[in-house]
This record gives sequence, C-alpha cells and structure tokens, in this order.
Amino acid sequence: MSKILKITVVILSLVYFMGCSKEQGISEQEAEKLKSSSKNALLAKAVQKYGGQKYEKGKVGGTWITVINNDPKSFNTLTARDHDTGTITEVLFDHLADYDPYKKEFKPNLASFKIETDEKKDTLKVIYTLRDDLYWTTPDGKIKIKVTSDDAVFWYNEIEGDKNLQQPGYAQQFIELKDGKTARITIEKIDDRSFAFNYPRIVANPILSTNMDFGPKFIYQKAKKQGGAEALLKLFSIDTDPKTIPSIGKYYISEYTPGVQVVLKRNPNYWKKDDYGTTLPYIETVIYKIVPDKNTEYLLFKEGKLDSYSVRPEDLDELLKKENSDYTVYNGGASLGSSFLTFNQNPNSMDKKVNKWFKEAKFRQAMSSMLNRKRIIEQVYRGLGEPAIYFFAKPNPYFDEKISQRFLYDPSKAIQLLEEIGIKKNKESLMIDREGNKIEFELTMAASNNIGIEMANIFSDELKNIGINAKVRPIDFQKIVDMITNTYDWQSTMVGLGENYWPSQGSNVWPSKGNFHIWYPLQKKPVTEWEARIDYLYNEGRFTIDKDKAKIIYDEYQQLILDQCPVIYLVYPMSFVAYKNKWGNIFYDTLNGTDIAYVYLKD
Repeated sequence: MSKILKITVVILSLVYFMGCSKEQGISEQEAEKLKSSSKNALLAKAVQKYGGQKYEKGKVGGTWITVINNDPKSFNTLTARDHDTGTITEVLFDHLADYDPYKKEFKPNLASFKIETDEKKDTLKVIYTLRDDLYWTTPDGKIKIKVTSDDAVFWYNEIEGDKNLQQPGYAQQFIELKDGKTARITIEKIDDRSFAFNYPRIVANPILSTNMDFGPKFIYQKAKKQGGAEALLKLFSIDTDPKTIPSIGKYYISEYTPGVQVVLKRNPNYWKKDDYGTTLPYIETVIYKIVPDKNTEYLLFKEGKLDSYSVRPEDLDELLKKENSDYTVYNGGASLGSSFLTFNQNPNSMDKKVNKWFKEAKFRQAMSSMLNRKRIIEQVYRGLGEPAIYFFAKPNPYFDEKISQRFLYDPSKAIQLLEEIGIKKNKESLMIDREGNKIEFELTMAASNNIGIEMANIFSDELKNIGINAKVRPIDFQKIVDMITNTYDWQSTMVGLGENYWPSQGSNVWPSKGNFHIWYPLQKKPVTEWEARIDYLYNEGRFTIDKDKAKIIYDEYQQLILDQCPVIYLVYPMSFVAYKNKWGNIFYDTLNGTDIAYVYLKD
C-alpha cells in the first residue's frame, strides 16, 4: 500500500468511558449492563464518517498544525526506522501503484502496469510505465530533473538489492523455486519510462511485491560511488539544509528547528490532480510541532493550536461532553492490527538460561495463557476494544475467524504448561527451572509509550500471581530498535509491526532468513522444524493462484504461528481522533486513515 501522507492515529490512543466498579446491591450482570450503556452513550456522540466516498472540490491554501513526539533522526529514508522520522521522510516519495482498500484492488499511481505470464515456462513479468509528468524538485527551485526508469532500476538493484544496507525490501527480491533453490526477481529497463520485473516463477500477487518507492539516482549513485553503503546511510542528516532535499511526493521538507518543529511545504510539481483539475494537495503548509508530552499535546489542541488530536482514553469523555465545540470527534472503528508480546529466541548476546526458557514453545504458550486481554481492555481502553486473537487482519482475503489463538488467559493452564517443561513453584511460591533458577526476565518498553507500559505492567502483575518476575524496563525507542536489529541483547518486549493485511506481506519478518524475523533474525537455515514449515507455507502461499488451495495453505500458516507464539498479539483498540471543524473533506477510519491530500480549509 502506498505511503500516502495521512493524518494517522496512534493506534494505542483510544477511547474513554468511566470504569464502573461493582457497587453494593448491584449484581455483576447489572454492572456490566451499566458499563455497556455508558460505552454506547459515548459512541453515539462520536461521528462515523468512513473513507471511500467522493471528495468535495477544495482549494489550495491554509496551514495544518499537528505533532510528532520526537525529533526526526535524519531526513534519509534509508535510516528512517522510527515512526516520527518516517512520518517526515515519507512525504518525499510515492509508490508505483496504489491500493484501494474499499474496492480491494491495485490502481496506477506513479506508473501504469500490466502483467504477462508464461505458464509453460512458469515465469511472470510485471511491466511498469511511468507517468510523463514526474520530476525530482527542490523547494529552492534549483533542481527540476525528470524521473525516469533509471531511478527505479538503480534503486532496486543498488539500494534495496544491496545486502549491506539491510533494507526491508531486500528479502522480497528473492523467491524459492520448486526445486528448493532461491532465485532473484530481476529488473530490466525497457526505455526511459518503462521497466519490467522478471519473476522466475509465477506468483499470486506480483504487484504487491514490486510496488516500490524509490529515490533520485543522480544523488544516491554519486554517494555510493564515493563512499559505498556507509556514505548512503550518512546522506541527508538532520544537519542538511532541507531546501536541498528533492521530492517526488506531495510535500517538501521546508525547515527544521530542533526540539520545536518541522515545516512541510506543498510541492506544486506534484503529479496528482483532483477530479476538477486542481493539483493536490490542497493544504499549503503542514507544521509538525515536536511535542514529547501527550498532556501538552492535549492542552495545545484544546487551546486551538493544533488541528488534529489522537484521543487518549482519559480525554474522550471531556472532549465529547463539550457543547458547541470547534472540533468533531471521529470514531474510526477497531484497529486492524495490534501490538504484540515477543520473546528473544536468538542465542547471540543473551543469557543462556533465559534463552533456554524462551525457546520452549510451552513457555511461550504459558505466557500467552497469562495475557489477560480482558483486563487490558477494561483498564487501559475502558472497555472499548477487542481481544487480538487472530494473525491475519479482518480485511485480509484469507482471514478466517475460526483460526484464532488457542492459548487464552488461563493461569491454571499456564502453570500446567510450565510444569511440563520442568518449571515449578518452590517453597516460597516462586517459579524455578530444573536447575533452581528463578524465572525472571526483563520486559523492555519504549519510555514514550505510556499505554504500552501500562499493558506491560498488567502482564507483569499477572505473572507475579504465579511466581514469575517480569521487570518492566522503559528505555528510549531508538535503543529498542537497535537492540532488535543489531545488538540482539533484549529479553522480551511489546512492539508493533502494523497489521497483517496481505497474506504474503512481511517477507523480512516471517521467513526465518528475514532481517526483521524479530525473535531470531537472519537464520542461515531454520533452527526449528516449525520455522522451516512456516518458510515452506509462506512460499507455497505466494505461488498458489487457486484461492481454495491457497486458503488451505494460509489456514495452516496462521494457526502454526498462533500456536507457536513467537509473537502474541494483545488488543484491537477502537480508534478516535478529533479534527477542527474548519477543515473540509475529513473522513477517518482505521482502514485508510485520513488522506490529507484532499483536506482543505473551508471559508
């Protein structure tokens, strides 16, 4: 799915209603009914206005003010691993194709496309033809260079195809053949505007794996020739004058004041137009205030200094009660994805005894059995959420509600599973392994993620009840990213990777050789039988065109991951966001966010 600049909502910020304690004389059933009534009363006040509808004619102008929580780490898409940096850098790019989540189909974006298959040779070709009105330009007007197929070919081969750069797109350049060998999807230039991806095997969804974005060859090729991969990673640091950074996207990065704000300016050379011939986006200036504290962000919104606000549970009641407000609270529905709990199974840089526990499937299943999703929903999300018990997101074409997490909250089951692998309570009612080691581990969390920390504390509290000590350790998010991708010296964490929208997405996550196979990345060969089976099923699903046959494959694939518990999903919270009423074309849902390209300032 293309990186459309959207006004996104932090999925962990959701709704609020007054928690109902059981009062004297009120039965538990009556208390639940009161709680449900309070929830429904709040839901009735929020507006549901989902996307997929026709936009009104807008006009160019206006300044939209929103926030990021931290300073960007760079302006380089190659090193944009955290959310705030990615939010800024993604405005510079666009994808070859776009995906309409409402019609459930790919459509041309930067390029048109066609697919050619040769069933006798079992090969496939995807031919893209770029639009003729694409330019790399800078806000200072000093650069205006036509985008050509050379940019895409260079990026695929020399950026995503360079193993040393460890880009997410690297893994999906390779597919497994019928004989078990691996072959690369190659790219060839046809002419200045056209290029083709050549598949050595027919796949079910070739647009998904070729739908790339890319940067300007004239900058990245020069840097690589001069200093290799290291020079590429040093491009566009935060010390770079943003006015010299080219864009093919909707906006330029215009200015950056550390600790204060990042300013984006509308790209007048952007290719996309509305149905009335006006170049998008409508909004002239987007300002991202750098506001680390959520309380401060909320205060700024109430004071009229922000145009949107991702609503926390504790804020919603106040926002909805206010009469004649200058904003509207939108209910986007339940999130499609969930953050998850995961345990490090990588023997590198880990305590051996802890690693031994984590490698046991029954240990992970016991941890899933100690995850009290109902308590998390009630305490953290005030009852407005759903247990995340599925692997695929509900819009996934192979989602099946019968395929779900079988190790749900059951402390007695958890104790039984632990006993089966030699972990039992000692005289002090503390869990110990066969060697007498106390079962204790660190649960590392991003210090800025207050809701995540609250969920981690609930999990830790549940574990104390059976004699396990999980120490919640808040640290800088960037440090967590480094630990997961580089040093591997973490024990457990709760993170999110977005929703499993497509059955074959996550080529760098789910296969064992992936560089973001989070619990044990970059395996030369699968270290467990179940991971080998996952690798096989992942590849078979990609190559199976027949939907009935593919479903059999993906059913096993989902259930195997759910049963082995390498990741344990938490909650699908409902999502609410408040927008100022002065803006038009506001639609919001968790399926597609809000496309800021069409938002305009009303008279």
